[in-house]
Formats: sequence, structure tokens, C-alpha cells
Amino acid sequence: MPGVSGPAPSTPAHPPSITAFFPCYHDGGTICSMVLLMRSTLRPLGIDYEIVVVDDGSKDHSRLLLRELAPHVPELRVIEHESNRGYGGALRTGFAAARKDWFFYTDGDFQYDVSELHLLLEAWSDQIDLVNGYKVRRADPLHRKILGRLYHWGNRFVFGLRLRDVDCDFRLIRTSLLQSLDLRFNSGVICLELIRKMQDAGARLREVPVSHYHRAYGKSQFFRVGRILRVVRDLVRLRLQLWRGTSRR
Repeated sequence: MPGVSGPAPSTPAHPPSITAFFPCYHDGGTICSMVLLMRSTLRPLGIDYEIVVVDDGSKDHSRLLLRELAPHVPELRVIEHESNRGYGGALRTGFAAARKDWFFYTDGDFQYDVSELHLLLEAWSDQIDLVNGYKVRRADPLHRKILGRLYHWGNRFVFGLRLRDVDCDFRLIRTSLLQSLDLRFNSGVICLELIRKMQDAGARLREVPVSHYHRAYGKSQFFRVGRILRVVRDLVRLRLQLWRGTSRR
């Protein structure tokens, strides 16, 4: 995926319309604050926007709180999965539900500050398909930092990715391109699949630094044996899928 050099454009200042999306799984302590902060970030821009949350079968109080919040935030749409489909499954539902020209998403655990969307918007132009954040400093325990770097560099090598930080889920994407991609994975491997397929489609990229914070509520769902095994399986499946697609050309 070729980078785009040069200063960020000053005109136009922002996309015509934005879907802001959060996947939610056991994020009851953060998700409503994220929705409200997202609303207060987007409203002053004077653009058309919506906020979409997919509750991916949460068993905590996330769903109840979102149901209570929705009548007070007319821009909010809440989609509920009756059972947990996985991170990729929640993202795919959110991608398909988008109604606006551009799609912003980040996770529902508040490890990213959604008000920093302005950093992506400052780098936006109509000649760009993806504005992707990269973590200035990862605010995680040491073992997660080490595993994160190994995962990042391994996948950059195996999948030929040129993104600086594929593990940074703080992205602004052209919706028409996003919805044209054939995304299949329900695990976190969808992030690799998304970036690689955007790269193959010739997407134009700009990258900007963003902040990353300690998890204030809940815990990561990744470090469980079952999930790790599913990710390894899906990494192999994705590599084979891409190889087969290349061999048919």
C-alpha cells in the first residue's frame, strides 16, 4: 500500500459524512462515555454523521446501558448480536451497517481517545482511501508489548503489509471501498485481512500518530487458549486464501 507524502491538505477540512462505529463486548464501563464523547467531537464539525454500536453478545451491563442511552442520542444506532460472533464478526456487522461516506472505528474499551479523530481528519483528503493511526507509545503490560511487536513484524513479513501499525484499530476508511471488500473472518485476523485486501485494491494511505492508554475497565479477551488457537488457525487460512487468489491471476 503506497504511502502518501507531503503535508496534510487543509481544504476540504473533513469528509462530507461519517459513520462512527464501536464494537462492544463486555465494555459496560466505557461504551456509553465513548458514544457521548464521539457525539461531542462530531457535532461541532457541522457534518452529517451517525454513531453505530454493535453489542456482540455482552453478558455484562453493556446492552442495558446502550438501550437506556439510545433514546437520548438520536444519532445512535445499536445493533445487538444474540450470541458472541467474535471481534471480526462485530466489525463485519458494523461495516455492512454504515450509511455514510466515510467510516471511522475504534474499540469500545477506551484505550484510544475518540476525540483524536481530529488527527485523522486533519490528514484526510478526497485523494485518500484510508487514514490509519499508529500508536506513539503502547500503554500495555510488558508481555503484551513484546507479543504485540512479534505479531506485528511477523505479519508484516508473512502478509507483505506496509502499514506502520496494523494492530492500531483507529481508522478512517472510505465506506464504498470498505463495503466492496470480501471480508470473511470473525476473529481478530480480520484486521490483517482488511489491510491486506485494501492494499491489494490499491488503497491510498496516510498514517498519523495517536495516543494509546491503559485499559480502565475489563480485560483483554485475546489471551485465552481457545482464542489464540483460533487466531493461529485463521492466520493460516488467510495466508492460503491470499495465495490461492494470487495463483488464479
